[in-house]
Amino acid sequence: MTTTSDGDADRDSGASRPAGHTVDPKLLEILVCPVTKTTLVYDRERQELVSRAAGLAYPIRDGIPIMLPEEARELGDDERD
Repeated sequence: MTTTSDGDADRDSGASRPAGHTVDPKLLEILVCPVTKTTLVYDRERQELVSRAAGLAYPIRDGIPIMLPEEARELGDDERD
């Protein structure tokens, strides 16, 4: 563990993390779309959980899925099945 200049402790696992945070795979298994209750697809590149049934993409911020419909991005026509 290291301490930042402002005195906050920062956990250092020794392994470098990618620029985007990762989401716990177990969490991804249990999360469903709050609108349709259907499964979600994890878009690692865009850091979103996509509900094709609802036509929404829920953002993942700092490794935390934001499962609020009002925070979701509507999928474009080219993103829908």
